[in-house]
Amino acid sequence: MLFLILSVACSVLVSVLLKLAPRRGIDIAQAVTWNYLAASALSLLVLQPSLQTLQSGHTPWLALLGLAVALPGIFLVLARAVREAGIVRSDVAQRLSLLLSLAAAFLLFGEHANGWKLAGLGLGLLAIVGVSARNGETASRAGGTWGWLLGVWIGFALIDILLKRVALAGTPSTAALLVSFGIAFVLMLAWQLQRHISGTSKLTAGNLGYGLLLGLINFGNILFYVRAHQAMPHSPATIFAGMNIGVVCLGALVGVWVFGEKTSRLNRAGLLLAVVAIGLIARGTL
Repeated sequence: MLFLILSVACSVLVSVLLKLAPRRGIDIAQAVTWNYLAASALSLLVLQPSLQTLQSGHTPWLALLGLAVALPGIFLVLARAVREAGIVRSDVAQRLSLLLSLAAAFLLFGEHANGWKLAGLGLGLLAIVGVSARNGETASRAGGTWGWLLGVWIGFALIDILLKRVALAGTPSTAALLVSFGIAFVLMLAWQLQRHISGTSKLTAGNLGYGLLLGLINFGNILFYVRAHQAMPHSPATIFAGMNIGVVCLGALVGVWVFGEKTSRLNRAGLLLAVVAIGLIARGTL
């Protein structure tokens, strides 16, 4: 259970760092770039994946390249969502991306749809509506906020679908993550060098340090989640529900109590529905 708690804490800490970045004058794009340098190095040193499997002719390179583009892309979208909509609503949207992943599992991967999962899917859609509802915002600002939350919702679901594609091809998840992180770093570094040369955004030591810290915590989230599954191999539904509900609840507490984020009744109702939906989906996996 300790690993699960640590994973939840790391996940919320990522959102906290993204929330604080603009206040510290941090360039998010640079921080995300160095985040993948740290994640790549830690994956290689700690997880020590075997790369021999990547020499197979069945390696899904297109899906891996898609991950390398989607991972930093969703990081940038999440950072903007946290800034515009807050930690509470962004973390709920992130965790409810499992609704689209579940729909894809039914339609693309032939997963069995039972009553529990369908009930969770239905409640989850209502939760999205509640979480995305206007919270004392002007119509124009609310539209932008809703768009970023939608981007988080779709983006994390896309990553989950790509990971399923990689898993179905027989590529170990640790090797897939290392390759995706490495390619993501190279692509993002090329972009940052272009920005530096053009004078758009100069590379700085502050952004480097912040990005490495972000990468350490981001990797911790992944590592502790993997360790939680290894420690409780016969309780995957418990880990799944605990992780998602834990992030939703802790994210709400941090957003409201630490950052003073305001939530409407509809937002709070959506938060509650999200917890119930995740629980129902987890029940359906038993």
